[in-house]
Amino acid sequence: MLPWLTAAFSFFLACSVNGLDAVLNDTCAGQADINQVACMIQKLDIKLGSQSSKLDKVIQLLQGGGQSSCKEIFEKGSMRENKAYLLNVESEKIPVYCHMERTTQLEACGGGGWTLVMKIDGKKRTFHYDANLWTNKKDHNPSAGKILFDHQETKLPTYWSTPFSKICLAMKIGHQVNSIMIKKQADSLYSLIADGNHRSTSLGRHTWKKLIGQQASLQRNCNQEGFNCKSYSKARIGIISNGEKNCDTCDSRIGFGAGGYPDGDDNTCGNWARHGGDNGDRDIKAMGYILVQ
Repeated sequence: MLPWLTAAFSFFLACSVNGLDAVLNDTCAGQADINQVACMIQKLDIKLGSQSSKLDKVIQLLQGGGQSSCKEIFEKGSMRENKAYLLNVESEKIPVYCHMERTTQLEACGGGGWTLVMKIDGKKRTFHYDANLWTNKKDHNPSAGKILFDHQETKLPTYWSTPFSKICLAMKIGHQVNSIMIKKQADSLYSLIADGNHRSTSLGRHTWKKLIGQQASLQRNCNQEGFNCKSYSKARIGIISNGEKNCDTCDSRIGFGAGGYPDGDDNTCGNWARHGGDNGDRDIKAMGYILVQ
């Protein structure tokens, strides 16, 4: 192993238990330098107990600290666990949840290294359509950006600093998580949203309804989708629909960063439908998750 890697690891070896050297030498010898460290971390996980969290930080510094996105870490091929990694964001290393391998919750998005950007609680007004968090470069509760499917809201610096070609959108309603994917190239999510201009997508209403499941309801007309959709109903990311054959008075939506006039303004993520939704009236508030790759 290279001397600098040995030095970085040596402090933690002092905390080892009896027989540690044998474990490391027998199971990790002969691997490439950084992979050998990764192997050591895995083998020490049980033996060192709480010390493994410190060792995990070392491996993140060695393997994850130089990359600015989860995709970059994934493409290196050495770290594939779905968890937080240290990313180099605006010259700082911050822990960010990375979704590396395909799971049933994000089935529509697959694996490949997804970088967490935001988590939105549809019952709260933190990420209402009109909230400044959509138009500024200030984070919100970044400590909650280390895990995914919980109920803590967050906005990470990845909102304005991470370029991508795909966006993974997921909504959690009860214990069910549904996801869809948008293919869209941009310098950041901020660049698509902050100026307030509508930017269209072409997923179709059927795909947007997958975020909600069988209970989803939308009016049949307008179907304006994408970023900064705005009428009576509005969504920073999503789809809005109308009973009339225009987009002037939309009364239904599925989306993230939502709001509405005169009704439904307290539903900021999920499904709202009135006045002729194709599956009846709806007020479904969801926990929303936004990742990019």
